[in-house]
Amino acid sequence: MVATALTHGIITDTNGLAGAGTEDFHAAAFLSGFRDADLLQQLMNQSRSKKTMEIIHRALENRVTAESFSIAGIGRLRAEDRDVIPQVADFLVSEENIHTAIVFGIVTGNERAEEIIGSLRTTKIALDPDEFIKDAFGKDAAGSYYGGGKASAGGFKIPIGFLSGGEGEAHGEKKWQVFDEQIKQKLFAKIGVKEHKTT
Repeated sequence: MVATALTHGIITDTNGLAGAGTEDFHAAAFLSGFRDADLLQQLMNQSRSKKTMEIIHRALENRVTAESFSIAGIGRLRAEDRDVIPQVADFLVSEENIHTAIVFGIVTGNERAEEIIGSLRTTKIALDPDEFIKDAFGKDAAGSYYGGGKASAGGFKIPIGFLSGGEGEAHGEKKWQVFDEQIKQKLFAKIGVKEHKTT
């Protein structure tokens, strides 16, 4: 089971081994003697849940594009749905004429603490996700970067701090609008464009 999970992780993290390095291939070769091929096949062909499809629909409605980037804020999510964010990024980067997709939302964790969680996926070889995310969002007060990445993928996590929580749907929506605009401003500044279009 562990070998199967690790093999699945290597395949998904390297875009089907297309972005794999020597260490990835060595690890996959070692694990091949222990993994369950049938279970791995099931994992690789796993269908998307209804909730995932709803969030993909939300992303398609809200995405903006510029310079072959697709950026989508997907609103507020429960902690148990946070894994949908990279799945949506994987979906958006498959669109024609898009080489990079960035998806983010406010995720509510334990005790109503909230964070901006985001994922980046790219097919552009010249784009370094680690450098892009670190340049776009910078560091926190302790000097730690808000995110980073590797070949073809990256992620970021930005605590909301004392602005977490609050009562009512209207309050939450106002807060989302502010953070959505702020994140997009940072991303488009990094891309080097002033205007973007909703698609």
